[in-house]
Amino acid sequence: MNILEKHEIFEMEVLDRLNSTRILDFLVFGGGSMLRLCHEMKRFSVDLDFWKTRDIPDERILAEIEATMNQEYDVTDSQLKYFTILVEVRSPHFPRRLKIEIRRELREWDYEQKIAFSKFSTLQVLVKAHTLKQTLINKIHALLDRGEIRDAFDIEFILRKGVELPSLSKTEKAALLKQLEKFKTEDFKVILGSLLEPDIRKYYIEQQFSFLREKLM
Repeated sequence: MNILEKHEIFEMEVLDRLNSTRILDFLVFGGGSMLRLCHEMKRFSVDLDFWKTRDIPDERILAEIEATMNQEYDVTDSQLKYFTILVEVRSPHFPRRLKIEIRRELREWDYEQKIAFSKFSTLQVLVKAHTLKQTLINKIHALLDRGEIRDAFDIEFILRKGVELPSLSKTEKAALLKQLEKFKTEDFKVILGSLLEPDIRKYYIEQQFSFLREKLM
């Protein structure tokens, strides 16, 4: 079992612990790890990302997560950042640390109930998760803001699921295409390739984001 597979077991353990203490009652699971654990995306994701659904003080959320994590793990970082609540944990049973981040912004999010699971873990966790449509919107904003290759992969994954692109202006489409042009072959081999399951790695090195480009043209 490789490092990413072991880390995914760690993610499931932490999700299960957050769920058992009812912390997940006021959070929505989203981002790449949600796509991986709830929709079987073939890209590994190493962080757990959440969004708030209730107007609960950030200090309380931070304290509750810290207390829960301290029961089982070492908390190596814990802080209220400008945009997020951050808790990072470490376990002697797993090779890398796990970061939990909750967006501090409170908005109406489009979400549904999903079961998070992994083929490397026996655990299953019922979560509130962003819909694919909401995640697509979030990922488009993320790609425009930070230009990470993983966000482009996630957008393409959601489109392959049959979700339609939201209404985008010509300027927005051009900006997205410009971001795609920045990714070099080495990015597909090293940055993205290191996170992909072996059966699709070669495809993305050779074809890159040809499907996504067609959708944006």
